[in-house]
Amino acid sequence: MPDIMVLLACLSQCIEPTTLRQLGRVIEAMLSMSGRVTMRGLSRWSGKGGSYRTIQRFFNTSLNWCQLNWLLLRHHVWDADDVVLMSGDHVVVTKAGKMTYGLDRFFSSLYGKAVPGLCFLSLSLLSVKRRTSYPVVTEQVEKAGEAVAQAQAKKKTSGQRGRPKGSKNRNRREVELSPSLHFIQGAL
Repeated sequence: MPDIMVLLACLSQCIEPTTLRQLGRVIEAMLSMSGRVTMRGLSRWSGKGGSYRTIQRFFNTSLNWCQLNWLLLRHHVWDADDVVLMSGDHVVVTKAGKMTYGLDRFFSSLYGKAVPGLCFLSLSLLSVKRRTSYPVVTEQVEKAGEAVAQAQAKKKTSGQRGRPKGSKNRNRREVELSPSLHFIQGAL
C-alpha cells in the first residue's frame, strides 16, 4: 500500500486527501483480487479502511480522469529528450443484447463488417523512444441516428430541382466538425 500512495502523491494537487486515500484502497484491492471486479469484492479485498460504504463514496465522487492521467504521465513517464505524438483510435467491442446504453452497429476492421456492439474513441500519447502508448482519455461514441434520419427525410422531400425556397447563403469556409473532431478538440 505505501508504494501505491507514493506513486499517487503527485495527484494531491488536484484531488482531496480523502479521495486520494480511497483511490489508493481501490487500486490496492483491484491489483490483489482475482476474478470479477465488483464493489463488494473491492470492499472485501481492500482491508482496513475500505468498507463497502467507502467504496460507494469513492465511486460517487466526480473526478477529472483526463487530468489525473496527465499528472501521472508527467511525473512518472515524461522524458524531455523523447518525442511524444498524440494518436486517436476507434475501438469496437462486440456485445450481444438489447438494453446496453449506446448499443448499435459499428464497423469493425477485425471482422471487416458492421457488428453489433459498443464503440469507444481513445486518445493516447505515443512515446517514440520507448515505443509505448499511454492512454489519456477514452469516451464512448454514440451513433448520430437522429442526424442520419433527418438527412434521409430531407432527401425524400426534395423532389424538385434547383435551390429550395427560403434557403440562405452559407459561408463555405465555415466547416461543421464531426462529433469525433469535437471530442478530440475538447480533449486537447
